[in-house]
Amino acid sequence: MIGIIGFGRFGQLMAGYLARDYKIKVFNRSDKTEAIVGIGAESAALEDVCRQKVVILSVPISTMQETLKRIAPLLQSETMVIDVCSVKVYPVGWMKELLPPSVSLLGTHPMFGPDSAAESLLDRKIVLSRVRIEEKHYQKVKNYLIGKGLNVIETTPEEHDRQIAVSLALTHFIGRGLDEFGAKELTIDTEGYKRLLRILGVVTHDTWQLFEDMYRYNPYAREKRLAFMTALKRLEEKLEGENAAIPTFIQKVPKPPIP
Repeated sequence: MIGIIGFGRFGQLMAGYLARDYKIKVFNRSDKTEAIVGIGAESAALEDVCRQKVVILSVPISTMQETLKRIAPLLQSETMVIDVCSVKVYPVGWMKELLPPSVSLLGTHPMFGPDSAAESLLDRKIVLSRVRIEEKHYQKVKNYLIGKGLNVIETTPEEHDRQIAVSLALTHFIGRGLDEFGAKELTIDTEGYKRLLRILGVVTHDTWQLFEDMYRYNPYAREKRLAFMTALKRLEEKLEGENAAIPTFIQKVPKPPIP
């Protein structure tokens, strides 16, 4: 009933949860039959996956257009196509442009991944952006997600990308910065530093391609990143200005007398 295209880290997580309630067919460019069968789904050809009533695209953003062009002639009339990209403006635009008008379209962004939702979906967030879908079908999807304990957020692709440019893209930028800096566990640490390391751990589990794509394909991400860098520069200048008033010599401490 549900076809999934792509079986990366998130595709595997999603297929595992959906297989508890639906028959799932998965297509992946490389052979992952054993892993697909292991979570209760079925490995299938792309043509077979595209014949399902619901087709979910779980592919890198950078391959989205190529995938849409490939599946467009294979989709059945009134199929519902759903994407799970971490940006929305461009993928939604591509789906509207490249898929047949008879196909229903729904943009989504699950705000969780294999690390945060490995055990449960309870109270995890998912964003829904209605594109071209009948009310009854939309409500069915929404009610299913709510029934799984998810917190559903409804918004436009534009508003999604504006906020995600800070809450996700900037977070990944900071995490990657910590990685470049060489941040690691220390014996003498603080709870704040431990939280920074958790950010580092989460973002480095994701691929570099995802990091690049969330900046390349989010029209607001570069603006937010540059604003953050400008803020850091102002902070550095302020700190250097205050330090300029501090004497540079080091006061010699008298040695204790020898008994």
